Amino acid sequence: MRIVFAGTPDFAATALKALLNAGHDVIAVYTQPDRPAGRGRKLMPSPVKQVALDNQLPVFQPVSLKPDAAQQELAALKPDVMIVAAYGLILPQAVLDIPTHGCLNIHASLLPRWRGAAPIQRAIAAGDSETGITIMQMDAGLDTGDMLLKVTTPIHADDTGGSLHDRLADLGGGAIVQALATLAEGGLTGAPQNDAEANYAHKLSKEEGHIDWARNAADIERLIRAFNPWPGTFTDLGEQRLRIHHATAREQGSDQPPGTVLSRERDGAEVACGAGTLTITSVQLPGSKAQSINDLINGGKHVLLPGQELH
Repeated sequence: MRIVFAGTPDFAATALKALLNAGHDVIAVYTQPDRPAGRGRKLMPSPVKQVALDNQLPVFQPVSLKPDAAQQELAALKPDVMIVAAYGLILPQAVLDIPTHGCLNIHASLLPRWRGAAPIQRAIAAGDSETGITIMQMDAGLDTGDMLLKVTTPIHADDTGGSLHDRLADLGGGAIVQALATLAEGGLTGAPQNDAEANYAHKLSKEEGHIDWARNAADIERLIRAFNPWPGTFTDLGEQRLRIHHATAREQGSDQPPGTVLSRERDGAEVACGAGTLTITSVQLPGSKAQSINDLINGGKHVLLPGQELH
């Protein structure tokens, strides 16, 4: 089959590599325009573009797929199927209709559980016990198309947004290869989603990482794991902004106001929450790297001392 691949970040690049390693005929790659990055703000190719260039694949980077010219350019490729993974552009119905078998999306949740931009982080933050990959037949809605294939993975107690992303990226690559094999045999059929079971995984924002100590400790711990490595979580101690990288929730509560530092030992600093307590084990001070509480103590930092209040 003649495959056009559309995607942009690392998650999509992993799927593209899986298709190429499986010997599929990827005739062209669509990805977002190069973006400025780094201190020099130099234009940098997306991870998907880099994989395409490494494999001498034609690359298309339209700003939009709505203009007739962009749609005609895609139609001229005569694709049998278009594989989409975290592309970042809206596909109009006219584009969805171009490939013979339509457009298949690699979505990082067990639809319809989490639709939208950030299903990986939202699943961790919500306390879901499992998640996975759904291969979906795309339609004009937002992640609303028929489900073609699902692969499940548990969410472990120590999973972060980063670790779960990497595991799902690998699963997504395997799932799309499996789906294409089934499609080639004529056995890929879709099941409709139950809209009543759907949740919207809103795009992540940095401000959302500001810890509300009035929440229960388990919720805060999940947020810290979900937002690691990006956008991160933080709290304020006076004029200092402390970034929290790792922490562990405890059910045992405290009579102190939420945000009060209860103790600081070498294995962590315990903070009162709305329910339970949170033991911070890795923190980043302004202008420095992440460090353990043990290193914080060794450095003589007067931070996270008992009685201090975090906001």
